[in-house]
Amino acid sequence: MKIAITATDKNLSSTIDPRFGRAAYFIVIDSESGDYYAVENSQNLNLPQGAGIQAAKTIIENQVEMLITGNCGPKAFQVLKSAGTDIITGAEGTVSQAFKMPRKKALKPAAAPNVEGHWV
Repeated sequence: MKIAITATDKNLSSTIDPRFGRAAYFIVIDSESGDYYAVENSQNLNLPQGAGIQAAKTIIENQVEMLITGNCGPKAFQVLKSAGTDIITGAEGTVSQAFKMPRKKALKPAAAPNVEGHWV
């Protein structure tokens, strides 16, 4: 399974970025092999609107099955759920810590977005 975690930098020791759409990076990890790569999200950092939807498209293009982040708004949540991606919100700490959590079943997929849209 591919897991993406929002991150402030490009490695497993990075802090989780609490923002989904405007996260600096997505660390995509293969849960079986432990191999990972970083996906830069700079194209969405300064968008006036639509950053969440564009970031969701990036996650889907990378065939991610589970997203771990601090917060996810309603539009991005809808796009990700439509693609079958599980979304886990409320994550804190480092990417490495978050990656170990699903194995322990400490994190459960969210049933709804946990923040309002910025352009409501």
